[in-house]
Amino acid sequence: MKSAVIIALCLFGILSHTMAVDYKFYLASGKTPKGFLSVPANQIYSEGGYGYDLGTLPKDGKPFFFSVDVPEGNYQVKVVLGSKDAESNTTVKAESRRLMLKNIRTKKGQFLTHEFAVNIRNTRISETESVKIKPREMGKLIWDNKLTLEFNGDNPSVQSIEIKAADNLVTLFLAGNSTVVDEANEPWCGWGQAFPLFFTSKVAIANYAESGEAANTFVSSNRFAKLLTKIKKGDYLFIEFGHNDQKQKGEGKGPYTSYKSDLKYLVDEARAKGANPVLVTSMHRRNFDENGKVINTHGEYPNAVRLLAKEENVPLIDLNNMSKELYEAWGVEGSKKAFVHYPAGTFPDQDKALEDNTHFNPYGGYQIARCIIKGIIEANLPIQEYIKKEYRNYDPSHPDAFETFHIPLTPFSSTVKPDGN
Repeated sequence: MKSAVIIALCLFGILSHTMAVDYKFYLASGKTPKGFLSVPANQIYSEGGYGYDLGTLPKDGKPFFFSVDVPEGNYQVKVVLGSKDAESNTTVKAESRRLMLKNIRTKKGQFLTHEFAVNIRNTRISETESVKIKPREMGKLIWDNKLTLEFNGDNPSVQSIEIKAADNLVTLFLAGNSTVVDEANEPWCGWGQAFPLFFTSKVAIANYAESGEAANTFVSSNRFAKLLTKIKKGDYLFIEFGHNDQKQKGEGKGPYTSYKSDLKYLVDEARAKGANPVLVTSMHRRNFDENGKVINTHGEYPNAVRLLAKEENVPLIDLNNMSKELYEAWGVEGSKKAFVHYPAGTFPDQDKALEDNTHFNPYGGYQIARCIIKGIIEANLPIQEYIKKEYRNYDPSHPDAFETFHIPLTPFSSTVKPDGN
């Protein structure tokens, strides 16, 4: 059976690194359209092939995962959502919970087509070098050689999936820490994993951020070296560090010395590749005074970013200022709904309350991502032309109400806090 699958995939160009990946899967029952490969509802993914993954199958209206092996690169994905038998409400995530589509409702017999871009990468840099990933990253979907899609919601329904290699896309790379990272498990969420939702299929988001990283460790772990092998002329590099950099002590360490120099190195190397660097100031931690005003816990580090942006003529997104406005709009208690604050027993094996004032849940990560979108537009960056119209207007002083926000939870959770604070 496996050899037959591999032969079929080769015919579709899936396993060949010399052939452009361009294939079509039909997941629904009934007659398979010409040019599509039928996927039985019980077909389980195995290495070198395709199928339903992570112990799930498309049944009983529950969330399920679909994976297919592909070479690293950018892919345009087209999905047809809906069912001939029932209403559906489908949210689509890719890799480690990257939000692609949210709450797409269809009536019985109705089908809607949507497209988005997915970036795939592995750890390999050259014959002798690889990214130095952490133990917590082992087995994460962002570092493997397959494209994984999560279909979630109230009776998630998918008729077909088309995946095509797309080397001509603009790629927006993210360099950052745990506030940016693609978190694999609920309830943690970096703003970078909400980011793809806001762009058309002409832009791929390549999130290289990782928990606990500072600007210099992002380099020493070879994450930046890997990024530089992929970034090209016309791409973007958004840089947001500070939370962990400010903890580094010793001679020469400080906001206007080591930190500013480390950021300048990232900027210079991106420009040498013909890419467009963008500096992002750190968002605040959730820390209020007795009057409900945000307390700055970052010292001079945001100012160092502003100074570097001015000196080197680098576009700046001042997330530090926007997050202050956002948190104060929420208030002391309301802001807890955006961070990982949950009583014991909310998630499986959670025997203690979670009270984290640095790391966001999906609602918080989504609102921070909307601040970044606002910053892109205010900075008049050319990539703004690819922002979806419905997400172009946002005011941090009037964030989306928590009660109106819903993204179905991925069926994997963890009480282990991300690295850094």
